Amino acid sequence: MSTTLVPGRPARVAIVGGGIAGLAVAHALRQQGAGARGVEVVVLERGQRPGGNIRTDVIDGFTCEWGPNGFLDNAPATLALVDDLGLRPRLQPSDDRARRRFIWRNGRLHPLPGGPIDFLASSLLSWPGKLRIAMEPFASRRPDGDESIHAFASRRIGREAADVLIDSMVSGVFGGDARALSLRACFPKMWQLETDHGGLFRALLARRRQHPRRNGEAIGSPLGRLTSFVGGSEDLVRGLATRLGDVVRTGVDVQAVSRNPQGYTIAIEGDAPLHADAVVLASGSATTARMVRGLDAGLADTLAAIPSATMVVACVGFREDQLPAPLDGFGYLVPRSEGIRTLGVLWDSSVYPGRAPQGHVLMRAMLGGATDPGAIDLDDQALLDVVRGDLRRIMRIEVAPTFVKVFRHALGIPQYTVGHLARLDAAEARLAALPGLLLAGNAYRGVAINACIADAADVASRALAVCSAVPAPLATV
Repeated sequence: MSTTLVPGRPARVAIVGGGIAGLAVAHALRQQGAGARGVEVVVLERGQRPGGNIRTDVIDGFTCEWGPNGFLDNAPATLALVDDLGLRPRLQPSDDRARRRFIWRNGRLHPLPGGPIDFLASSLLSWPGKLRIAMEPFASRRPDGDESIHAFASRRIGREAADVLIDSMVSGVFGGDARALSLRACFPKMWQLETDHGGLFRALLARRRQHPRRNGEAIGSPLGRLTSFVGGSEDLVRGLATRLGDVVRTGVDVQAVSRNPQGYTIAIEGDAPLHADAVVLASGSATTARMVRGLDAGLADTLAAIPSATMVVACVGFREDQLPAPLDGFGYLVPRSEGIRTLGVLWDSSVYPGRAPQGHVLMRAMLGGATDPGAIDLDDQALLDVVRGDLRRIMRIEVAPTFVKVFRHALGIPQYTVGHLARLDAAEARLAALPGLLLAGNAYRGVAINACIADAADVASRALAVCSAVPAPLATV
């Protein structure tokens, strides 16, 4: 019997972008048997380290997060990934103090009320505002078309609650403008609650029946518990990168993606082009739009219409004994109507004890966002002046911080503005003519870590389906 090598090549999935979304897709490809099926997987990351905006730096004993400071532990896909990577022992649930959340209004910090009695006693909203919320079951019906978060909240619970409660929440989660963001795209569960129950009060009662142990927690608290890792959020990135090994290539600047008769060609700055049968574009929407401009201008225009909000993170440390009061809580958010430039401040060393040296505390102030894009252009001293001024006004902190570190994100948090879901449908329609070209990442179907990880399995299976049609590289006859 003779052996003849029949010409062919290995099938390949190239993932452009080594943030949490790209890494999770690569891991899902391996979990789904890419290697056993002869499919090569490669992750191309422009930066010198993977992770995107998920990065943790430990400086002088302070654990500083560049971006997300954890995930909610009610996400099965994320917990399954944690277990597969052997990271369960490194999980660090947030402290019980993190359940206490505050909003700054009318010159003082107000704790978010934990139930109807607390709500009635709270001075966060005026009595007319409270009475308007009580009228929620009689709110007008949902209008046709996409609705902004602020319009939805004004319709259901009144203008004051929308301006105070919802505006501050949207600033904290998205760094966004509640008047511009789509309710259905940003908070699909809330949209579904109105669809299923006809109103928020009815939905809240159903939730409390399903989760009786959560009665008494602050109104609007997430169902899961905020959770991170002993070494910060980057522990998850490090775990994925270690498991994937040389699959992840850093310092690779992808310029463009084009078609060829066998699949796709990826043009790389200063290097030879790379062939792939399937390409997962897991970079930001603006970057992805640039890469596909020559391939499909209509697709590029659609992706370029998904904006991102710039964000600035200022980590500040203080001596604990110099503060006027203990940091007993998660932190606070600020409605835009209050005239405070910081969007909010997280009390990180209270949320996750051990993130500051003994006798010190660590806070993270957030600035910028969709309503203040110019904040990113301030130099470090100007930013510190803003942060110190706001801390002096809100927390009565007069002393200078003993530690300061500033992080800037030119492409911070994607903004799912009104019409976002229609743009996604338009993008998917264009992609239907480009089999094997797929989108992943927080610009599309959820900004949180959990959403990116939950999306990875589906993206991976679609990429493998394309590769299954590629002939094996070698055959024996």
